[in-house]
Amino acid sequence: MLDGMTRTKDPVGPGLAALAGLIADETRAGFLLALLDGRAWTAGELARQAGVAASTASEHLGKLVAGGLLTEERQGRHRYVRLADTGVAQLVEDLAAQVAPTAAKRPRTLRAAGAGSAMARGRTCYDHLAGRLGITLTDVLTSRGLLRQDTGFALTDAGLRWFDSAGISLDRAGRRPLARACLDWTERRPHLAGTAGAALCRHALEARWCVRIGSERAVKVTAEGERAFTDLLGVEAAALH
Repeated sequence: MLDGMTRTKDPVGPGLAALAGLIADETRAGFLLALLDGRAWTAGELARQAGVAASTASEHLGKLVAGGLLTEERQGRHRYVRLADTGVAQLVEDLAAQVAPTAAKRPRTLRAAGAGSAMARGRTCYDHLAGRLGITLTDVLTSRGLLRQDTGFALTDAGLRWFDSAGISLDRAGRRPLARACLDWTERRPHLAGTAGAALCRHALEARWCVRIGSERAVKVTAEGERAFTDLLGVEAAALH
C-alpha cells in the first residue's frame, strides 16, 4: 500500500460475500433452480428433488430464508418456501445462463434426455415463458411491431393495445419494468420478462394455452393454445413445439 493512502472498505463487500456464500453450495443452488418454476415447494419436496435428507434440506432452507433469498409460510404442519421476489429469480436465471454452456453434459438416461428436451422446448422462467416457446413468442411480438428490442425491451403502443384486446391484464402501477429482456440459458438469446412476460405466462396457463408437464418447469402448448396463438399472433403451430 502506498504511503499516505488509506484503504477504504467497501460497505457492500460483506453483503456480496454473504450472498455468494449462500449460492455457493450445490444443494442450495439446486433448490433455487427448482423454485424458478414460480411455485411454492415444501421442504420435503425439495429434499426429494435434491436427494438429501429432510434434516439437511431444512438446514439449507433456513439459511436461504435468513439470507433473504427465500420466503416461507406454514400451513398446518407443512412448511412452504418460494423465491423472495422477481429480483432473486432474475439473479438465479442470469447466473444459470452464464454457466449453462460449460455445465451441459450428455444425459445418461432416456428419461433425462426427454426431460432436457422438454425444458428446451418450453418452460417457465420463474413467472414468464422461456425456451424455444418463449423465444418464438418474443420474436413474433417483435416482428409484428408489438415489442421493441432496439433500445432494450419495450412494448409499443400497438403492443399495449394487443395485450388489452387479448384480455391480458397488465399491472402498470408497480415498480417492476413493463418489459425486460431475460437471457435464455438454452437459446442464448433474450426472451420477454417483466410485467408483460409474467402476464402472458399467467394468462397462458390459466386459459390452458399451455400446461405444465412432469415435475420440472417444462410446459407444452395445447391444441387450444395453438389456435389462440395462431389467431392472436399468426404463429404457425409447428413453431410452438
